[in-house]
Amino acid sequence: MLSFIVPAYNEELELPRALAAIRVAADASGEPYEIIVVDDASTDATAEMATRAGAVVVPVNYRQIAAVRNAGARAAKGDTFIFVDADTFIQPAHVAGALAALAAGCAGGGAPMATDGSVPLWGRVFVRVFSAFYFTLANLGAGAFLFTTRKNFEAIGGFDKRLFAGEEVYFSQALKKLGRFRLLTQPVVTSGRKLRMHSAGKILGLSVGIILRGKRGVKSRDKLDLWYDGKRETGAP
Repeated sequence: MLSFIVPAYNEELELPRALAAIRVAADASGEPYEIIVVDDASTDATAEMATRAGAVVVPVNYRQIAAVRNAGARAAKGDTFIFVDADTFIQPAHVAGALAALAAGCAGGGAPMATDGSVPLWGRVFVRVFSAFYFTLANLGAGAFLFTTRKNFEAIGGFDKRLFAGEEVYFSQALKKLGRFRLLTQPVVTSGRKLRMHSAGKILGLSVGIILRGKRGVKSRDKLDLWYDGKRETGAP
């Protein structure tokens, strides 16, 4: 069985569309599946939206993305884990590609990202440069879409719960020690809201800071408000 694990904090706007996309993609695979939404103490209608969409809701209060994803894995019943962010929209090709990669012996994988809606020019340049280094050269997976087997997830100990950001980098690297890591060709579409809601200086400054400090810079929520300030758009981009 496939287990789609969706971490969510105050995602009432994006979540219904994300879950609808997952259901279409999962149905197309022909495999039995479940959708788990891990609601991290949302104060909006996230849990209600998830229940209405037929997902299993797992309530937690961590405010830490790694711990939230791990909670979803603990609740999952499937043998294949597919992690999809609550503001990310996948297609049938992503599920088919993930299953084909695992069947071919890959330890796990992910997909590059494209942003939805209108984003400023600097944001488009940033995404292109980031993608060239992160996906093309480093062959790492982004948290928006990651897949592996239950066996491999347990073998690497899941996501590093000491980290408040960048956990997908170390998750990808750990899977690479078990076998091949496959990045699918087709990007998943994820929300461009961070690029619309924050300045170039803030995003570039945080990115450079994390690169320079490494794990030391992501072991607390301090200075990571880009991920933890809770800001959300109130309408369609």
